[in-house]
Amino acid sequence: MIFDFVHRSLRSPSVLVPVEELIANSLGSRMPDARAEALTDAIARRVVDACAFSALAIDGGDEHMTLSLDYGSCTGCGECIAAGEGAFHLANIVPCGVSRQALIRRWDVALGIDVTADEAAVNATANEIRSIVGGALNIRQVDGGSCNGCEAEIAALSNPYYDLERFGIHFVASPKHADMLLVTGPITRNMAEAVKRTYEATPAPKLVVAVGVCGCSGGIFAGTPEVLGGVDSVIHVDAYIPGCPPTPAMLLTGILHALRRQKPKVL
Repeated sequence: MIFDFVHRSLRSPSVLVPVEELIANSLGSRMPDARAEALTDAIARRVVDACAFSALAIDGGDEHMTLSLDYGSCTGCGECIAAGEGAFHLANIVPCGVSRQALIRRWDVALGIDVTADEAAVNATANEIRSIVGGALNIRQVDGGSCNGCEAEIAALSNPYYDLERFGIHFVASPKHADMLLVTGPITRNMAEAVKRTYEATPAPKLVVAVGVCGCSGGIFAGTPEVLGGVDSVIHVDAYIPGCPPTPAMLLTGILHALRRQKPKVL
């Protein structure tokens, strides 16, 4: 029986996703996006009222209204899509940034245009990733208080579909062997010291990537007594990956952003 299984596995077609389809792809993340030309003042107010986590906000007055969406606080609940009368839809691309501000999109409601450039729209190739990594990148994943949703997506990076190791990127057990820390969850009071010690044990130069809405801002747990906030409330952060949870493609995109920022140090 086991030989039949092996035989069928060897005969099955390859399902390895091409790198061109991985980078900047957020399909499946449930994150929203807006059609700027379909936005109206009434729709903007409606979606802001529908957002339970204040990820959507209105800037300016009635004369020149701007709608902003903070992906670092968005859980992908879909309420804005339901209330948006077609102006909101599931995003194909979600920005992953080297700063907290890079996670914020803005639309000019009066002019019907996207005010912010899409930082995540990169056209990277496997060769570019390998050149940035410099042959190998060792990552230590750290759980600061996660629900383990992000961990499930991180684990998927190593499966045959995404195969992170084809880029020379590996997960390691000890921070002493790591070049990068991938930190998930809001930082709870009980885990804050462990996160700090892991950061201190990682040799310089090192990169820190905050993963998921909880890692970016504290998510739905922000402001609760046992949570200090996002990862940057405890240690320095070099890049942010939004999502609840982010997809493996979004994780790879965020890692690439961090490497691009620190390329001279990583190589």
